[in-house]
Order: sequence, then structure tokens, then C-alpha cells
Amino acid sequence: MVMLSKEQMSLYARRVTLPAITPLVLQKRVIKVFNEDGNSQALEVPSDSAARDVCQLLIMKNHYVNDGTWTIIEQLSHIGIERIVEDHESVIRVQSSWVMDTDCRFYFRKNYAKYEFFRNPSFFPEHMVSGCNETNESLSYSQLIQEFLSSRSCPEIHGYLHSRDQGKKSWKKNYFILRRSGLYYSSKGTSKEPRHLQFVAEFSESNAYTLLSGKKMYGAPTNFGFCIKFNKSGEARDLKLFCADDEHSRTCWVTVVRLFKYGLQLFQNFKSPQQRSGSLASVTTSPMRSISENSLVAMDFSGHKGRIIENPTEALSAAAEEALTWRRRSCHRVNPHGSPLAAHSSTSRKAIHRTQRWFHHKISRDEAQKLIEQQGLVDGMFLVRESQSNLKSFVLSLCYSRKIRHFQIVLLEEDGAMYYSLDEGRTKFTDLVQLVEFYQLNKGVLPCKLKRPCARIAL
Repeated sequence: MVMLSKEQMSLYARRVTLPAITPLVLQKRVIKVFNEDGNSQALEVPSDSAARDVCQLLIMKNHYVNDGTWTIIEQLSHIGIERIVEDHESVIRVQSSWVMDTDCRFYFRKNYAKYEFFRNPSFFPEHMVSGCNETNESLSYSQLIQEFLSSRSCPEIHGYLHSRDQGKKSWKKNYFILRRSGLYYSSKGTSKEPRHLQFVAEFSESNAYTLLSGKKMYGAPTNFGFCIKFNKSGEARDLKLFCADDEHSRTCWVTVVRLFKYGLQLFQNFKSPQQRSGSLASVTTSPMRSISENSLVAMDFSGHKGRIIENPTEALSAAAEEALTWRRRSCHRVNPHGSPLAAHSSTSRKAIHRTQRWFHHKISRDEAQKLIEQQGLVDGMFLVRESQSNLKSFVLSLCYSRKIRHFQIVLLEEDGAMYYSLDEGRTKFTDLVQLVEFYQLNKGVLPCKLKRPCARIAL
């Protein structure tokens, strides 16, 4: 038995119990995330939350379909720049780098082009890509990607860029070389000799951002501006400004900065949602099914007897065809001869496109291009809008080969009935929904099929 003195007893009685300290990773922070319509949502997230975690939370809260394209965008409006927050990045750490009293925001947006370079062999222009030893001419695209992801290999991007020196307003054109060690420009033409290369920036503490309005804010010679921003800097004077001659080149420069900075982590981010869902194709072709749905089988009743469709491809094709037939019946459209299938007015049939997320009421050509660029310049991204030059027609805006093309949809009259056509009447449709569904299945006069609808608020 331990005996305590009166002084020890007094000290023991006055002992104060300190509150338990919550580990930093378990503490929660509040962030605000904006949608494209300007509305915002406040989220309480753990301090170690990555961008993919915030996306998943917003998808669940808003009951969106998780197709692997949702992205958190960091936008610094006061200096007119934005970038993709990589899926593994901490949103709290990104937010902590913002300068006080400036307009900095997170946006929740679809971006189909975030990992397009892992899928598309034509993503990097051949004339811009080479290795330091100039021997990678015979590399396959998958080998080239492995070169970019490997920390031991040394590929490079090279080409002409417009640049603006800090503190100056004039732009000049130089030959730039982007390597794993950083960005350089040649002081003598296209020479890559070390004595002619001038160091510009490295990326361990920097990120590449695209310029939102480079011509207006910085006097850029083209609309394809980007910059290198040091993480802890929030002033326009600290940006290293560049400008490419076309969107393809700009995307290439910015993407390689991402690859050099994060390397294999980007590929792991790309593969992560595929591993959770089995494959990307399964996510994009059909939503996740419940347990009760998985107990069902696909049946074909077109013959004298019903048969089970065992081929998954055939089952998906049959389901798509059945869904298309059902939508046409439910929309109460007219048949090709113009006779009504339901007692709906012509006005209601013609206005059915207004309920579609790919339709935009009154937006300009420039606004259409901006919307498509925001969601990623990938083949098949499209929207339909009203024509500003002809009030009785519409325009299909479609992305192909990282360029946005615009096709006039004309309204034709034949035997007292009105039809829509993209090919001067050779193929006619009774409404815009039927037209879009046709070109989602058939390329027709278009350079590619319609694949990804571009919505003002992408659901």
C-alpha cells in the first residue's frame, strides 16, 4: 500500500484532465463546391480527403451516375486560370494555398478528356514528341506512355510557343523543350545543345493551368494560353505565361506537365475506377444493376420460341434496341408518312427536344464551344442549339479531332409535314430527338457518331 503525504494528495486533487487531441487526419474541414449554374454546396470533409473522395460524395448527394468523368476543378478567377485537381490530391491542401480575399473556387464538372491520353493514340502530335536520344520513332503508343510514366526514361515535348516575360506586355515566339527536369527555351533557333538552352520552370512545386481569357487579361496572341504557377503564389505577376497556336498543342503541353509531375500516380488514378467497376466500358454503357436485376436473363422472343441470349454483346444490343423502341412509343411521335400515333399536337411533338440535356435554347457559337471545351475535347462530344442566323433551324455542335465543328439542321416541308435534316433532305426525321438517336447509332454525314451529350449542368 502506497502512502501519500498531504501535499501530494492536494496536488493529485488539483490535477486537470486535458481533452483528447483529435489526430489531424480525423479533423474535418468545410469546403464549398460550385456547379456550372453558379449554385454551391458546402461539404464537411476530413482533412485528408482527396479530390476523388469529394467527387464521390457529391455524386451520392446529387444522385448522379458515376461514369468516371466527374472532376474537381480549381479556378482562380482573379487571375483568370483553372486546372484539374488530380484525383489523389488533397482538396484541403489545395485550398490552403489560396490567397486571402481573392476569388478562388472549386467547381464540380464533367471532364471527358482528363485521361484521354491513356486511350487515344492520336493524343500527342507526332511532330512534338521525341526522346532525348532521338531513337523512339518506332515506339508504339503504349510504349510511349510507359516512357512518360517511367522516371528513368527521358522523353520530351518540343515546339514553338509564344511567351511573355514577367513585367512585360509584349509576347515573343521561341522554340521550347519540355523535359522531366523542366521547361527550357532555345536561344538559338531549334538547337537543343545544352549551351543554348535557357531554364524557364520546373514542376515539383508548380502546376500547369489553362488561361480562361488570355487575350483579354494578358493580351495573348491566340485563345490557347496556359501558364506555370508556383503553388504558393497567387499573383498574376508571378505567372509564367505561354500561348500555343492551337488547342491540340496546348493540351499536349499541359498534359505532359501532369505526366512528368505525377508519373505513375496518374495511371493509378485512371485505373482505379475501372478496377472498382470491372471496366470503363461497363460503366459507360449501362448503369449499375441491383441484385434483383442480376437474377434476370436476356430473352429473345422474335422467333416461334423464346431463347436465352447468352452472348453479352448481343444482350446489350437487344436492350439498346428495345429501349429505343420504347422511347419512340412513349414520346408519341408521328410515323414517316406523317399520320399521328397519339392525340398530341404538332407543337408538343416538335418541342420534345427541349427536355433533352443535349439541347441548349439560345446560346451563341462561342458559348457552345466554351461548354464543350470545359467538358473535354473528345470525339463525339455534342450539343444542339438554336441557330442565331436562321430562327427556323438548329445547329449541331460536334467535337472531332479536338476541333469543334458546327452542322446546320434545316427544317423541310414535304407533303404538308415538317422534317429535320442534316444532309439536305436525303435523311429526314420528324423531330430532333429522332435525329440525335439516329446519329448516335450511325455516323452518316458526320465525321463520327454522337457519343457524349454536353449539358449546361452535366448530370
